[in-house]
Parts: sequence; structure tokens; C-alpha cells
Amino acid sequence: MSQRILVTGGTGYIGSHTVVELLSAGYEVEILDNLYNSKIEVLDKIEQIAGTKPKFHKVDLLDMNALQEVFNGGNFDAVIHFAGLKAVPESVEKPLEYYENNVAGTLNLLKAMRSTGVKKIIFSSSATVYGIQESPEYVETMQTGGQLSNPYGRTKYFIEEILKDYSAMDPDFQVGLLRYFNPVGAHPSGLLGEDPNGIPNNLMPFIMRVAEGRLPELKIFGDDYPTEDGTCRRDYIHVVDLAKGHMAMLDHLKPGVSIFNLGSGKPSSVKEIVSAFERASGKELPKSIAARRAGDLPEFWANPSKAEAELGWKTELTIDDVMRDTLNFIEKSN
Repeated sequence: MSQRILVTGGTGYIGSHTVVELLSAGYEVEILDNLYNSKIEVLDKIEQIAGTKPKFHKVDLLDMNALQEVFNGGNFDAVIHFAGLKAVPESVEKPLEYYENNVAGTLNLLKAMRSTGVKKIIFSSSATVYGIQESPEYVETMQTGGQLSNPYGRTKYFIEEILKDYSAMDPDFQVGLLRYFNPVGAHPSGLLGEDPNGIPNNLMPFIMRVAEGRLPELKIFGDDYPTEDGTCRRDYIHVVDLAKGHMAMLDHLKPGVSIFNLGSGKPSSVKEIVSAFERASGKELPKSIAARRAGDLPEFWANPSKAEAELGWKTELTIDDVMRDTLNFIEKSN
């Protein structure tokens, strides 16, 4: 019998790509999302790609009664938890909203899981939990929680700690903490991609909006960092590779807490990403240098060797693949 998976935030960018992989692998999937930063049309696109439309619950994790109803009727084998606010600058402006939505929402989720005996969860964490480290190459054994540069990162850290504490209390509880680096790209079909509501905070959707003419120019936040070209360097990972990382984690869940970096191990600077997009699209983007953003570190990237050794997972898609799929998504969206 196939496993039934509840995906919170499943109409979002990473969630929707993971749902496609789950359905394609034969899992039964139900999505829970409040559509705060995603669109209901994503369900039709998932169906077009995977041939199945997942059951959808428009529920906010802060609505405990509605959440409990979903679990009471769900009979879930595992939860993959993506739902959360995720914009670093916004978290600095709205810390209370971030703590309430991300931390309190996760507490409600765990209570609903406990009440219905669901013992498996994969949590969408982030490289931000590492904070400021002496080395820019992050390994899973590094201490987390010190010198975190923004409330968003602290919510991810607090949730990790809550999951560790809960797991320590229940020896049967199985937790996968997946620390992402910078997800980019789109589904090769062109049907799914990153399409946030409002002004984007991440680099690729910002580039896309400028390319489409929806924003006048690309702002590069700071070109005076101590890096080769002065712009921040990040580990960009194709969203399809990232979705496959969740599949690998689902197969390797075991009692206790398992922690993995999901990244490529190869950093690219903001200017390199912009140049790659301009090469792929054949046109130059209007751009300007703006002041540094609060909370941005000069550079960091994943050491992904643990995921390769234990999960049998590594990135397969390149920055050129990212640009091809992004352009395809832009074309299909317009």
C-alpha cells in the first residue's frame, strides 16, 4: 500500500516541485496551504505534470481546529513541512509575525501529529541556522544558533531545536532536517516555477520580473563585499534536485534526528548569476548597485558530501539548466 504524505506549503515553490516528485513515485499526497504566498492554479499544473491532482486543504497552521480536522481524516504516514514565511528583510521588519507563523504554526502541526500518531516529519530548514561561521563551507557538524543574522533564520533554528527536543522525548519519532542553500530554477515543463506574490526578495524571481518588464531594473545589494567581484556568493541549487533530496530523505528516515545539507557545494556570485541569465536570454538586464541589505553574509556554501554518502543524493543540474528552465517558465507564464 502506498504511503500517504501531508505536504504543508505544498502549493509553494519548493513544495509544489516536491509534490510532483512524490506523485510521480506513487505516493498519495495531500496538500495543506493557506495560499498566503502561492496560487491555487498550481494544483492544476501539478495535475498536468504528474497526472494526478492532490487533495487540497486551504488551512492555516495557526487555525488549530481546522488543522486537527485535516489530521483526524488523514491517516498520514509522514509530513513534509514547508509552510512558513521566508523573506529575510521582511523578518527584520516583522519579527513577531515570523515567530508566530513559523514557530507557533509548527507547534500546532506537532500537536496534531501527536494526537493522530504520526511519527515522521521532514522539515524544510535553511543554511541560515549556521549563522556566522569561521569557514564559509558549511558542514552539518557545525554549531547552529550562534550569531544568527535575522529573525527568519532564528525561526528555523528554534524549530530545529523543538524537533530535537520532541524526538528526544519520543524514541519512535523520526525527523529529517534538510538545510537548504539557495533554491532556483523551474520545472522543465515550464509549468511550475518561483512566482511569489508582491515584490520578490530572492535573486532569481527579481531577475525574472525585470526580464518580463514588470520591474524597471535589477538592484544588486552591495558590490563591496570581500569576494572576487564584490557581490555576495551563494550555493544555488536547482529546485528539481532539491525536491529529489526530499524523496531521498523520505526513504532514509529513522528514529531520532537526521540532518543533511542540500546544496551543490559550488558557490556563484550575484554578478555571475546575472551574467548567466543574460547569456541564456541573449539580452542585457537594466541594473544598478544598491546599498547592502541587513543580514546578508558575504559568502557561504554547502559541503554536501554527507547527503551523497548517506542518502545517495547529489545535485545533477547546473546553473545553465537553471537558466534554461527559468526562461521556459517565463515564456509559458506570459
